[in-house]
Amino acid sequence: MSGHGSEANLAGQQGMAGTGILPCQAISALWRDGEITAAQPLLDGQIQPSSLDLRLGKVAYRVRASFLPGPGQNMAQKIERFTMHKVDLTQGAVLERGCVYIVPLLERLSLSQRLSAIANPKSSTGRLDVFTRLITDGASEFDRIEAGYNGPLYAEIAPRTFSILARTGVRLNQMRLRRGEHRLTDPELTRLHQETPLVHGKAGQENIAGGIALTVDLQGAGDDGLIGYKARPHAPLIDIENVGHYDPADFWEPIHAGTGTESGLVLNPDDFYILASREAVTVPPEYAAEMVAYDTLVGEFRVHYAGFFDPGFGWAEAGGEGTRAVLEVRSHDVPFLLEHGQTVGRLVYERLTNLPDRIYGQDIGSNYQKQSLALAKQFRRD
Repeated sequence: MSGHGSEANLAGQQGMAGTGILPCQAISALWRDGEITAAQPLLDGQIQPSSLDLRLGKVAYRVRASFLPGPGQNMAQKIERFTMHKVDLTQGAVLERGCVYIVPLLERLSLSQRLSAIANPKSSTGRLDVFTRLITDGASEFDRIEAGYNGPLYAEIAPRTFSILARTGVRLNQMRLRRGEHRLTDPELTRLHQETPLVHGKAGQENIAGGIALTVDLQGAGDDGLIGYKARPHAPLIDIENVGHYDPADFWEPIHAGTGTESGLVLNPDDFYILASREAVTVPPEYAAEMVAYDTLVGEFRVHYAGFFDPGFGWAEAGGEGTRAVLEVRSHDVPFLLEHGQTVGRLVYERLTNLPDRIYGQDIGSNYQKQSLALAKQFRRD
């Protein structure tokens, strides 16, 4: 059925006004009214406080190269042109590291002209170094869905470090829906930070310019001086749905303070690292945040594939009291010296259209509230 009246209905029922990211109850309304549809019913937990988890469909296409369809073009034609072979996901299949796959998703959209969307890998996807991007018919950008889009959704999946076992229904990426945009300006962000500390560092040293800066911790908070992990080459296969299953030692080499140089850590080109921010982060319930993934002004490396922070992340009343951001780091082309306290990214905050019915935290089974330096949920935690 047509869903283009759902936004007006929601506004009347819940007082939606202004612009910003839609909260969970608004996403539920879009599902009820048909602006979001799927080949299978939505599952419990699929709607997060400010996003919708997207599920892999029945087949993956191994393609020769990454691509975008371009304006006026559909993905089905491009897939037919560039496919090398087809992989059945219904019983589970291996997606090999170093290969590129296109997977039609179970969900599709029929958005009103005032709704658009953005996407990002889920946290656990990024921490496995699985590069995942959303594509739509006619797209000229990854992870961006134009207002009023009506059509299917596809995921491009490129495992970089580990080969993975995936099957129909697995959730590798997530989507935020927005009505217009209400990203906070630097003055607005400064005022919010003064009211509710967004990063918990030394007072008066906040760096707010196009977002609030995060720096890297290379000293370690524990007695063992653990500051991160480097992925081991030629590691075993990872089944995405095996939670708390794998021994980290089989996949990761721990890194301790002082490794490499006295002042920092030398990143080897194309090795994959898990590090943590020096500051703890808080996202108040009426906001959502996103990490700016890559900035050539701070160095030739990429930080944080999975850039979404839900409302309530690190929020004290949700059991957080400030939670450090885990950083997925990869250097490009040349070795790069990363030093303690160096700026590695910026958090931008955007207002929600309404206070969400639920927020990130223990009550909804969030995996990374109170995290310090956490690997993906597939690995055992002592």
